Amino acid sequence: MAERSLHLLSALLLSLALATTSVHASTQSGWRERLPQASLIGSGDFSWFGFSVYNAKLWSPSAKVDFDQPFALELTYRRNISRDTLVDTSLDEIRRIDAQALQAGREAEWARQMRQAFVDVQDGTRITGVYLPGEGCRFYVDGQLQHVVDDPEFARAFFSIWLDPQTRSPKLRAALLGLNR
Repeated sequence: MAERSLHLLSALLLSLALATTSVHASTQSGWRERLPQASLIGSGDFSWFGFSVYNAKLWSPSAKVDFDQPFALELTYRRNISRDTLVDTSLDEIRRIDAQALQAGREAEWARQMRQAFVDVQDGTRITGVYLPGEGCRFYVDGQLQHVVDDPEFARAFFSIWLDPQTRSPKLRAALLGLNR
């Protein structure tokens, strides 16, 4: 009887271990589930007044990145920055690149979406945004889905911060798009 109970307990523990491994593996894949064929297009660092702010990587299933196909932008932060600062800075950059993007009362809604998508970051925090044409975007924090924004106009305006020719950091844009090779 004790041997049978031990066998059942072992089988149960093995089943739990396999289930946990399966769940862990699926949550670890994160954004790659949406872009399984993505490869690194380019990467670079963003600094402000000599201070490293983040490292950026651009991933895509295609060598040419544009707003007609999905891509992922991964930012690994090197400083502590509050969620509110991330939201405010993003809105400022969207406004600077295309003031019309925030017309029609969008600013409050887009700020609300970003507050759900972002977290207070510290050195090593990784936020990955996945651009999905015609759908919107998804945000992952350290590999875990944080928030989905079903607004294609927001998605394009947000990712334009890095990819638009009017970006604040043309050198980073060139590095991300692999133009420095």
